[in-house]
Amino acid sequence: MRLFFKPHSLARRMILLLLVGFAAIQLLGLLIHTFNQIKLLHTEEMQEFATRATILYRHIAQAAPADRADVLARESLPDGETAILTTTPPLAGTSRMAPADAEAIRAAIFSEGIPPFLHPDGLSLRVAGFPPHCVISFGLRAASALPNGLAPDDASPMARFLRTHPLADEWLGLTQDAGPPPDDGPDSAFAPPSDDGPAGPPFGPPPGGPAEASFGGPPGPPPGGHFYPDTWLTISAVLPPPTPWRSRGFATAFIVMTLLGAVMIIWAVRTLLRPVQTLAAAAEALGRDVVTAPPLPEQGPAEIVTAAKAFNTMAARIRRFVEDRTFLLTAIGHDLRTPITRLKLRAEFMEDDEQREKMLADLDEMEAMVAATLAFGRDIGSTETPAPVDLASLLRAILDDQADLTPARQEAITYQGPEHLAVRLRPLACKRAFANLIGNAVKYGDAAHVTLSPPHKGLVRIDIEDDGPGIPETERERVFEPFRRLETSRNRETGGSGLGLAIARNIIRAHGGDIAMLDATPKGLRVRVTLPA
Repeated sequence: MRLFFKPHSLARRMILLLLVGFAAIQLLGLLIHTFNQIKLLHTEEMQEFATRATILYRHIAQAAPADRADVLARESLPDGETAILTTTPPLAGTSRMAPADAEAIRAAIFSEGIPPFLHPDGLSLRVAGFPPHCVISFGLRAASALPNGLAPDDASPMARFLRTHPLADEWLGLTQDAGPPPDDGPDSAFAPPSDDGPAGPPFGPPPGGPAEASFGGPPGPPPGGHFYPDTWLTISAVLPPPTPWRSRGFATAFIVMTLLGAVMIIWAVRTLLRPVQTLAAAAEALGRDVVTAPPLPEQGPAEIVTAAKAFNTMAARIRRFVEDRTFLLTAIGHDLRTPITRLKLRAEFMEDDEQREKMLADLDEMEAMVAATLAFGRDIGSTETPAPVDLASLLRAILDDQADLTPARQEAITYQGPEHLAVRLRPLACKRAFANLIGNAVKYGDAAHVTLSPPHKGLVRIDIEDDGPGIPETERERVFEPFRRLETSRNRETGGSGLGLAIARNIIRAHGGDIAMLDATPKGLRVRVTLPA
């Protein structure tokens, strides 16, 4: 399907195609950058949240176990964040966090300078809900300060281990990863120990996949079993989705880069197509006037130089062909004048008056044809210089001359249009062309109504109407052929040679205009001439 708004010129099509392609590539690049920016902003937001959660954890972890709830209540939390103390991490309705996000949060937590004795006994990283909540659960130690802050009567598994295990001091600075729970729901691996046996996670990572929760633990299990934090600090927050495209920088960058690209594309296309425009102008000039058309400059890229040389060679051949034909035509016409003159002299001595008159009429007709042929050759090879001409005055002068030649039809010879209108023309050639057209209208149409219209869209229009029978539509183009006459309206007794319209069209087209024949209203023929303003 053809596009409704498809540009007509090659330059505009190339500019439109390149602009659309450039804008698409630019948009794709910005989208890739935006996705990377979204990922970076998301990581930064999670790290900032992890940093805030770590600071809160340090405040709570350094407080006495009995005071932790009060300390938490006095903490000022940002909008959208919540913090609670529970005996187990809230796993219901949550799922594992993406490995990349979990690594970013772990890096933020353990890069905040948490003293070794404050390392959490456990670390659970989960997500829940939509939009996703980031849920961080810290396993709190049993005393406010470790190891010196242990209460003598503390009977927790951790306290017993710290008092008895020989590697306790070294273990206080370690953080090891436990394996993932078996599913995304509440996990028995986080259950506290019971009297029936160990139910919590063992010390050290169990076999399995990547870590889902981090637990502080010694290199080996303590004597007598396993251990599990009895208090968890859970902090959750809804992280807003990053929207970098809403910033002014995104739109500004896209608009500025697109405009700069558009300027470069337009400049490049116009520069590349300028030789094509020059070629089109040279072809137009050659079509108007073969004899005086200037050659095409042979400069620029190699392809353009090759095309220019080929065009100039073609123009030279056409010019030589036209000159040879014109020379042959004028030479034959000039040479025929002498035998025609001799025949006229001999015809005068004929005794039969009727035959003498017929022969002299034929010779007069031949002489008129030779004169028209010579005029046709002169018009083709004319090198008259164009100059500003008052076209309105020129038309009125031709009409006045025609009215003097045919006094009986003065009333049918009229002019309508502006009093003055300057147009750059070759005066003698245009006078001859309009004289032929107006003369034909009076001779074969019994009238000549000339209408000169003001310039419109760079063209001047001249309409010449008559009251004759008109010309059939199938013959309107053929009458411009040299020596072509319509027998129904033109015959040799009228003196026509069949070159008037051909001469007129050659002259008008040499000026960059054209001649067309239309039906007049209510009858007759309208000859429309258009010329560059």
